[in-house]
Amino acid sequence: MNPAETGAVQESADAPGATDGHRLPSGRQYEIRHGRQTVLLTEVGGALRDYLLDGRPLLDGYGPDEMCTGARGQSLIPWPNRIKGGRFAWDGTDLQLDLSEPDKGGAIHGLTRWRNWAVADQAEDRISFTCTLHACQGWPWVLDCRLDYTLDDGGLTVQTTVTNRSQRPCPFGTGAHPYLSLGLSGQVIDAGLVQVPGRTYLPVDDRGIPTGREKVDGTQYDLRELQQLGGRHIDVAYTDLLRGQDGRARVKLVRHDRSAAVELWVDGTYPYLEIFTGDTLPQADRRRTGLGVEPMTCAPDAFNSGEGLVTLQPGQTHTGQWGISPWPDI
Repeated sequence: MNPAETGAVQESADAPGATDGHRLPSGRQYEIRHGRQTVLLTEVGGALRDYLLDGRPLLDGYGPDEMCTGARGQSLIPWPNRIKGGRFAWDGTDLQLDLSEPDKGGAIHGLTRWRNWAVADQAEDRISFTCTLHACQGWPWVLDCRLDYTLDDGGLTVQTTVTNRSQRPCPFGTGAHPYLSLGLSGQVIDAGLVQVPGRTYLPVDDRGIPTGREKVDGTQYDLRELQQLGGRHIDVAYTDLLRGQDGRARVKLVRHDRSAAVELWVDGTYPYLEIFTGDTLPQADRRRTGLGVEPMTCAPDAFNSGEGLVTLQPGQTHTGQWGISPWPDI
């Protein structure tokens, strides 16, 4: 196996003549395994680069020699999705973030996804990353962040833990950005069967900022029953999620012949799920090759609307879990 794929077990940065992990676009590469499952992760963002079952991809990820595009597999801290104009007010102070999405004049997907994360703990079937987010433009707080990835017989569980180390309360949200895959090279997701548990969606303006709330009934966004995705163009957040007896809400992507499937679940700390069919990705060859399913603890632009926004008190910790199952009930 290529040393770049196994950085956690055989750290390539220290192997003479091998690919230097420091020089890879996403830094050192890490791998965890359990039975037939393999998960590949990166130093940059502590990100979920790929997830394989018997070598078949469950995610539309990226290679060890590629830079992450479309936020693939990245965790989004301290906010998911967008902040309008990159501006918000907190405790009587107006704050201006850097505009990380200049074409729409906004700040998108938080501040930690391009930072280097350190490995805090590791075993064959699990790995933990940590990162401290210090104060920066538009963000005067300090957060300790941890990502725990664990594989077991049920699939992959991702736990996000964030603690406010500042002396004053801060606004907070978190999310993640994997793209589910049908595992068929070169094929788009149109023929796949999709199920999304949202009863309400948030329509958006041309900058991706919610303009209200609408029931999915009678719209193209109604995917509560498993059905073919077809040519739907979707880039909206769902809420009012249907949940199982275990408290989890589930999104499913299934091959048209039901020969394979993958499921993403969220616990109760995630009341929102952004669904993104990838039609607006700058990389034309990556459009509609995976279904973006983004667990979110708050709505887009929550720093302004307050919808779902968490206030983290000094010393307070927020923890949430989501995961992926290669063996959903279909």
